[in-house]
Amino acid sequence: MPQQKHSLCGSRNARKKGDTMEKQYDAVIVGCGVAGCFTALHLPQNMKILMITKSDLEESDSFLAQGGICVLRDEEDYESFFEDTMRAGHYENRPESVDMMIRSSRHVIQELIGYGVDFARENGELRYTREGAHSVNRILYHEDITGKEITSKLLDQVKKLENVTLLTHTTMLDVLCRDNRCDGVLLRTEEGELVPVFARYVMWACGGIGGIYENSTNFPHLTGDALAIALKHNIRLQDVSYVQIHPTTLYSTKKERRFLISESVRGEGAHLYDKNGRRFANELMPRDLLSQAIRKQMEKDGTDFVWLSMLPIKDLDVRERFPNIYRKCLEEGYDVTREWIPVVPAQHYFMGGVFIDLDGRTSMERLYAAGETCCNGVHGANRLASNSLLESLVFAENAALHMTRDYEKNRKRQSLESMNEKELPVEVIAEVYGIQMEEFEDSEAYAEHAKHMIWNEIQRDQQEKKLKQEMRKEKAS
Repeated sequence: MPQQKHSLCGSRNARKKGDTMEKQYDAVIVGCGVAGCFTALHLPQNMKILMITKSDLEESDSFLAQGGICVLRDEEDYESFFEDTMRAGHYENRPESVDMMIRSSRHVIQELIGYGVDFARENGELRYTREGAHSVNRILYHEDITGKEITSKLLDQVKKLENVTLLTHTTMLDVLCRDNRCDGVLLRTEEGELVPVFARYVMWACGGIGGIYENSTNFPHLTGDALAIALKHNIRLQDVSYVQIHPTTLYSTKKERRFLISESVRGEGAHLYDKNGRRFANELMPRDLLSQAIRKQMEKDGTDFVWLSMLPIKDLDVRERFPNIYRKCLEEGYDVTREWIPVVPAQHYFMGGVFIDLDGRTSMERLYAAGETCCNGVHGANRLASNSLLESLVFAENAALHMTRDYEKNRKRQSLESMNEKELPVEVIAEVYGIQMEEFEDSEAYAEHAKHMIWNEIQRDQQEKKLKQEMRKEKAS
């Protein structure tokens, strides 16, 4: 691909409802998944908001979540829910974040139902299912496309907001920052123009890092953009080597995003078999332990996959409970009502990321984060199944409420000391914020550089954790 030369200028073609992209907003939200949408829905409607996504609106990992969303069933479930989350995370979770997520869960679910989200019911009551490492059934779901159901309903609500401009195929390249304060973002539009946009607040809700892996359940355009920018500006990170592998994705020789076979399938009673048709593991182990067991069995058998059978599921019709999985497997030549399917572990979820506090604040002033982009400590070293959607929603709302309080407190004064700079020539804006324009001229080279930055940080974090573990062992002995 030839190098792309860009100028730092405004885009006349960026639009939503006929509007052009403006130079200044009250808030810029990077990402249109559940975290981004919930943020927008909880900000005041007198705030002017820009939401952007790198691809199409439906291509966020939030749409791909199959299994469901956890919820505190009642007060008696609190200790069990808390312990299940902590144990799955190997007790490296932040207890205060786990507590916040659990205690906010009923409120969040009621909001989702109010937005029209249709959870499975039985005799009019919410129906709960169970997944690996949960001690009880506490997961709400919509068929096997819970993420799509939630995200699409939230996105529909966001589209109704007159104060929100939604732009697709728009990429965040950098933040405008100085003195550890975020003043906005540098964007690349669909037309290839580089545009500086000032904002009172910036929310990173731009997903994980699956796009830097060969085998992943994530959309390939989710390449850890916020992580690379955080490394560039010394924004605090946490646990970036904690990357979750999903135990069961449909095996394929094709070079494409791996199709996830939901943990709910095993929660409903599916079995795993080795090449000889023998069960070799407890299917409801935490994901990291089950992934290890599957890889160990593959190595022992000399195979590229193990088998998953839904035939042991007797109490329900898998075609009705898992219609999307059933259809996809049929497309690949497997009828799950008659035969086993080959499955293999693949990269699935990023549990580390940009450090945030309970209010979604990063270490940079006026910069927030939510969802898979960040690390609030809920998941620890291993995410408990179906906690991701809930965690994203809870902390996105927290961040929006914190922005709102700050906005209401300070809206009478000029929002940013630098707002007058939006009228300066773009060359001056670039100089003021230390933007090196040449690094964005070749988009492929820039993406490769960012990928290497992330990999290097993951390896550094791995080595640091390994050293600490060895020191603890040595001290204990």
